[in-house]
Amino acid sequence: MEKKDLPWLTGAILTGGIIGPISMMMGLTLVSGFSASLLLNLEGLATTIIAVFIFKENAGKRLWLALVCMTIAGLFLTWDLGGGKFSPVGPLLILFAMVCWGIDNNLTRNISDKDPIQIARIKGFVAGIISLSLALILGIKILLDFKIAFALLLGAFSYGISLVFFIKALEGLGSSRTGAFFSFAPFIGAMASLIILREWIGWVMFPASGFMIAGVWLIISEKHSHLHLHKTITHIHSHKHSDIHHLHEHSGTFTEPHSHEHTHLEISHIHVHWPDTHHRHEHETSRRD
Repeated sequence: MEKKDLPWLTGAILTGGIIGPISMMMGLTLVSGFSASLLLNLEGLATTIIAVFIFKENAGKRLWLALVCMTIAGLFLTWDLGGGKFSPVGPLLILFAMVCWGIDNNLTRNISDKDPIQIARIKGFVAGIISLSLALILGIKILLDFKIAFALLLGAFSYGISLVFFIKALEGLGSSRTGAFFSFAPFIGAMASLIILREWIGWVMFPASGFMIAGVWLIISEKHSHLHLHKTITHIHSHKHSDIHHLHEHSGTFTEPHSHEHTHLEISHIHVHWPDTHHRHEHETSRRD
């Protein structure tokens, strides 16, 4: 991590690690699980909208169509005709949390070329300390029993390892496409409920699977290629020399991947690419297909 990365990291911790989760938990106390599940699918959409309109990340028709497919699939997977009460305050709090996580995803994208384990460690430590402090200030009692161990185990996977993988995806795919893939989560949850809890959610599983598979296929099969310019830049991040943008020489022996300060000279070329760390250039409207 460098000094210039701190504003992005601070913003990500504030929105995604503190404000978002608190807003989410408050909202869950005011709405049914059905309503909350529907609203959770808006994180991918919020991430994409922020990425495209604020951070100028390219998003073509295929990506928007993929998001529509995955959102429809999420609606099918959370279909519950026996849902509880509906209050406008609760949904607004959850929607605000989704916007916070959308901001977090885009801010983290700007430092996604750094060590993902270090980022996850800092975000988890700072956000955890602040959240626990707020709980103690509010007089909430925390029982030190076996549930703490289960909470730590759950957090290690759902927030620790998951966050590391998510950051690596942000580096290689950009915010909008990572957000679209993230919409695949309801499908994984449904499969887990079938295998672990022996739950059958009914006929909605079939159209949901179709829409989810269509959404993933639209992203995976995307081909984006045009003449683009790489300006001269000097930075530090983990890389391999199999990448066409990292063909610089080294003195002595080195292992891959490795991290060090290196300079990219200005170059203009054409090749298929994603909006990764080295391809966050602007596009003309006609090139967003």
